[in-house]
Amino acid sequence: MSDTTIISVVMGVYNPDKEYLINSINSILNQTFEDIEFIICDDGSNKNEDIFDELKNLDNRIIIIKNEKNMGLAYTLNNCINYSSGKYIARQDADDVSKKDRLEKQFNFLENNMSYSFVGSNISLFDENGEYGTFKFPNCPTNRDFLFTSPFNHGSIMIRKQVLEQNNLYRVSKETIRCEDKESKKRRKFICRIDDFKIRKKYFKKSGIGLERYIYMIKPILVGLFPVDIIDYMKKIYYK
Repeated sequence: MSDTTIISVVMGVYNPDKEYLINSINSILNQTFEDIEFIICDDGSNKNEDIFDELKNLDNRIIIIKNEKNMGLAYTLNNCINYSSGKYIARQDADDVSKKDRLEKQFNFLENNMSYSFVGSNISLFDENGEYGTFKFPNCPTNRDFLFTSPFNHGSIMIRKQVLEQNNLYRVSKETIRCEDKESKKRRKFICRIDDFKIRKKYFKKSGIGLERYIYMIKPILVGLFPVDIIDYMKKIYYK
């Protein structure tokens, strides 16, 4: 790692699946853009904790930090950012795999487009049987796009660190805390979906959005009523 690191990759981890985590980390370590530091924060894991000791010796660009207890994703990412020294902050989730040239492409875009604060990407969807679809996002999201669904994949973004600092990093509150579902990590606890509903309701009213669009407001609750297997099946059909 150089004295003037350009990109800081940040990852929050809680009770990781070892195989997914190693695959995710290797996809960052093997990037064509090598001038990085990789800050991984253990968010108070109580299982598979030994993996963090192994990661320390995997690559000298890896920095392991730890929360004393489970604090949620926003707090954990802020912890990573406070340790970072890069000009840019790149997100990576513990179960995601980045294409080999992801960081290089995002770095070049931000360097050549100074009016943009961050850049993300489309995502390929995969499971244990391989890739089954692609999720495409709008090229230039508008403010209204944020009310209906997320117009970008947070785990794929690279953002200017200065922008995060100017906005006091990630907001830490009960509305933004990470929730782990006992049935599956793929679903948030229902109480978090209620919080999501409250946030959307607040901004739908503030923005004067018509009643015909209110289905988007209750979408988090509707999704929470379906079993995980059904949600996964519907996603595979929709994104094929």
